Amino acid sequence: MITAVKGMNDILPGEIAKWRFVEETARKVFSLYGFSELRTPVVEKTELFSRGMGQDTDVVEKQMYTFTDKGDSSLTLRPEATASVMRAVIEHGLLGQEPVQKLFTIGPMFRYERPQKGRYRQFHQINCERLGEAGPLSDAETLALAYEIAVALGLSGVVLEVNSLGCPACRPAFKKALQDFLEAKKEGLCPDCLRRMYTNPLRVLDCKVETCKTAVEGAPENSGYLCDECRTHYDTVLAGLDALYIPYEKNPRLVRGLDYYIRTAFEMTAKGLGSQNAVGGGGRYDGLVAALGGNDVPGVGFAFGMERLLMLIPDMAEEKKGCFIAALGENTKKEALKLAAQLRRKGIRTELAPEKSFKVQMKQAGKSGYPVCLIIGDDEMAAGTVAVKDMKTGVQDQVKQEDLLKRLADIVR
Repeated sequence: MITAVKGMNDILPGEIAKWRFVEETARKVFSLYGFSELRTPVVEKTELFSRGMGQDTDVVEKQMYTFTDKGDSSLTLRPEATASVMRAVIEHGLLGQEPVQKLFTIGPMFRYERPQKGRYRQFHQINCERLGEAGPLSDAETLALAYEIAVALGLSGVVLEVNSLGCPACRPAFKKALQDFLEAKKEGLCPDCLRRMYTNPLRVLDCKVETCKTAVEGAPENSGYLCDECRTHYDTVLAGLDALYIPYEKNPRLVRGLDYYIRTAFEMTAKGLGSQNAVGGGGRYDGLVAALGGNDVPGVGFAFGMERLLMLIPDMAEEKKGCFIAALGENTKKEALKLAAQLRRKGIRTELAPEKSFKVQMKQAGKSGYPVCLIIGDDEMAAGTVAVKDMKTGVQDQVKQEDLLKRLADIVR
């Protein structure tokens, strides 16, 4: 038996209702904020991610699915969406058409790492990208959008944590201070953090290994190294969140894993996931568009991990609004097929029973979840009627075919 690739899961019919709920809820909230949907390929040129995400990030160094195609080109299954969206924006000149772009995308991403609950090798993200606005209030509104999606999904115990990562002018001093601090803590660092302290020391603050958590206690905080411009930006972001009635917590230890983030960084957590409780996060990434070959355009955005979100949402059955049709007798099958076609053309979901005995058909009707079963037998054909059976009450009566749509209107739509 051939099985699915490890860490890449099938999404079965019984699970789809939750997925659709998450996607449709996100789309509704994005629409309220004036965002438009964009879809990009799942395969991109490898250079896009190495340039956009940084050579020293864990994703680029260890987690990308990269291969050489028959044309000898290096291609990569996208490990995140932001770089792909930036590529599409640049390639199609979207910022020339409209200097402010508010975009979102929903789809699968791929990273080679150890599969664990809520974290897989093929995973799905909801991504938001807002380009062309450098002001702190655009940050505040973007963070508010992320919070509103979490609330609309009904997540409990949602916490929005916010920090400032500084900018290229003030961050080097903080990185140097952090490296100096970590030099004295080497013995407590995991192998990854021993490497990170020289290539990307901020990531050490985010390590989940207990010895690393202990080692960074008392480490310098970025807030003490912010330049005046970054401090003003950060304070204005927080004031904007206050004005939008969005609760938040300042977290001076919060960092992001990718090189392109500057200034505002945030993470969203929720109850019900244990220690790995993050469901989404993001921040500002001015300079990313320019790094990928476009103009120097500011941007801010975020991503939600859909699998994490789904773990926090109760199971839900698909509500089947429509009808089931059973045919009693060999001569009625074509009439049942004709009726199904007529109902579908009127926008009514209609499923035909399998070509089996009437007893099996009615058993299937009971399992189907439809509120109504329409039955056509020889008597109904002769009288021009249809038997309508309420599957909850079991009550059945005869309805003339010309009156059927009116009878079904309040039941199946």
